[in-house]
Amino acid sequence: MVTELAQGGVFQGMHKGMTLTSGGLVLLFVLFTGLGSETAGSLFGTARTWIETTFSGYYLVTVMLLLAVCAFIVFSRYGSVRLGPDDSRPEFSNFAWLAMLLSAGIGIGILFFGVAEPVFYLDDTGAFGYPNNPHADMAGATAIGHERAIDALRVTLFHWGLHGWAIYVIVGMSLAYFAYRKGLPLALRSALYPFVGDRIFGPLGHLFDILGVLGCVFGVATSLGLGVSQMAVGLERLVGVGSGLSTQLLLIAGISAISIFSAVTGVRRGIRVISEMNVWVSLAVVGIFLVGGPTLWLIMAFGETLLDYAINFIPMGLWHADEPGTAEWQQGWTIFYWGWWLAWAPFVGLFIARISKGRTLREFVLGVLLVPTLIIFVWLIIFGGNAMYQELHAAGGPGSAGIIELVNAWQLPAALFATADGIVGTGAFGWLLSAMMVFLLMSWFVTSSDSGTLVLTTILSLGDEEPPARFRVFWGVVIGLVAAVLLVAGGLTALQTALIAAALPLSVVILVMTAGVLLSLFRESLDARRRRRLNER
Repeated sequence: MVTELAQGGVFQGMHKGMTLTSGGLVLLFVLFTGLGSETAGSLFGTARTWIETTFSGYYLVTVMLLLAVCAFIVFSRYGSVRLGPDDSRPEFSNFAWLAMLLSAGIGIGILFFGVAEPVFYLDDTGAFGYPNNPHADMAGATAIGHERAIDALRVTLFHWGLHGWAIYVIVGMSLAYFAYRKGLPLALRSALYPFVGDRIFGPLGHLFDILGVLGCVFGVATSLGLGVSQMAVGLERLVGVGSGLSTQLLLIAGISAISIFSAVTGVRRGIRVISEMNVWVSLAVVGIFLVGGPTLWLIMAFGETLLDYAINFIPMGLWHADEPGTAEWQQGWTIFYWGWWLAWAPFVGLFIARISKGRTLREFVLGVLLVPTLIIFVWLIIFGGNAMYQELHAAGGPGSAGIIELVNAWQLPAALFATADGIVGTGAFGWLLSAMMVFLLMSWFVTSSDSGTLVLTTILSLGDEEPPARFRVFWGVVIGLVAAVLLVAGGLTALQTALIAAALPLSVVILVMTAGVLLSLFRESLDARRRRRLNER
């Protein structure tokens, strides 16, 4: 098995060809997207619209298929197979493992969409030119009220729940299985081994891995660039500093520096410690929203929504809109989400694989699929529930609390902080709660960024779990620079659109990985049976 890692010089410990190729492609892409942002935005937008219109049914079937494979692994004999030798045991405690799962797989999204998405589905004005919530409309909950609120939460859980995490499960399981069970590199190429053997160390393997590197760089850079605008709004609220471009660039520099330090210190120290800290602060914020808000209503809404989701998540996953308005909604929300989950899967899946050595496949699937999903559900229902309760019981009548207007204007940070104000007011305690949420914005992103840096350097070192520190620094700087350049040049939205469009070829890669791990498990089972028969003779 030839690894082709450089044995000396600047690129020692890394694959020189892939490193140079990846760096060159990043540079070309940034130049094209940044210098020609309008052209790039138009091109990527056309591609994304065509993909979402043409392949929406394919996306729905693909994601449901991956969820079915997860169920098969859990209930089959393959669930007892370990991600490593039969006598291996987990490297991290359950708490540390779950904390890192959440930190890598969620990031800052649930802070803002936890309020904005349910509120958008609660609205019934069609402010974006299509129905706010076709699922609620089909259920007969067409006006703002309690039933529509529960439907709004159910649709939100649908987009953040089992379907999306199933994608991460399959990618992470495939990579961990081939790395720790079969002794192959912890890289995307290893999933091809059942089909091409040692040729994974040739051009085809390089192509798979470079796709993973580009996905990491652009995915994390896009989130950083778009996220700092939200962080800047929070800082302006807390200390009065302006939320303009200079503040956002300073935030990129600061967050990149912390992320690089965390990535250099490794998983056991930097990433694990920050991930666990995220969990504790998040618990405090959720506790304030729960106790300070309509506690009994939230608890009842949780039970109602969870039951509603359990009954409907499979029909919702298979529903394909065929009318103009509902189809536009499905493409703009469900298909967008499936594309976003698919685009992030190589990065998140590889990091999940990195921290899951020694666990059984059943433990891995149930842990990654159910525990983060349940925690996200609690978060979304408490945050979204508070916002919707304020709208349902507004003094001027349902829908007049002002949060809906902020969401329709796409002022997501303002919608979050307005919900917090409705719970604790704008005094000292309100300032403290806002400070905690701004901290979470930064810390959740740091853990996504340092995870991404570690993942892409692991890929470029062909599976080295502790890649050279200087390259972790280099790629951490690259991610920050990409975000900063595109923020200044106005190319972030175009890049985000490109990522969603890239989910189509990545979905094919993920289906190949799924087939690869299933084929290898079947072969391993057959080999074990043959050995038992020989021993019996």
